[in-house]
Amino acid sequence: MSKAIINKLIQYALGILQIFVGITAVLGGFGLVSDPSGSKMNVPLELLKNSLFTNYLIPGLVLLIVIGVGHVFAGIVIFLRYRHAGNISVFFGAFLALYMIIEVWFLGLVNFSQPLYFLLGAIELIIGLKLSRADKSEYQIWIQSTAGKLKA
Repeated sequence: MSKAIINKLIQYALGILQIFVGITAVLGGFGLVSDPSGSKMNVPLELLKNSLFTNYLIPGLVLLIVIGVGHVFAGIVIFLRYRHAGNISVFFGAFLALYMIIEVWFLGLVNFSQPLYFLLGAIELIIGLKLSRADKSEYQIWIQSTAGKLKA
């Protein structure tokens, strides 16, 4: 396979990953926001005893809006091949990994989804860095190729 085909497959895989993370985060965030006590999702409030929060409303809003909607947006941007898609992926990948680190710090390692989503955030971050570097080099090549063609 050519390098261009492999890069497209990686981009599509990243877009699918982002939309998957986004949908699951929207569902989880909605569950926490609709019932900040966590009882509907079987998440006891006692887990928050070492955190700044007394219920799951704020963490649920961050999960719903920033991680959920943000990742769906990032996935759409990848599929639309927007020039800054790599940078957007870096941001949301780093945010997801950081969110998971903070969650484990305050709540402890509660289930398998915490390291899984940390890993997904790290993968998103790494692929986003690769895409952002590729975007910069393609943009620089385009500028150099059109520089002599511009007239004042």
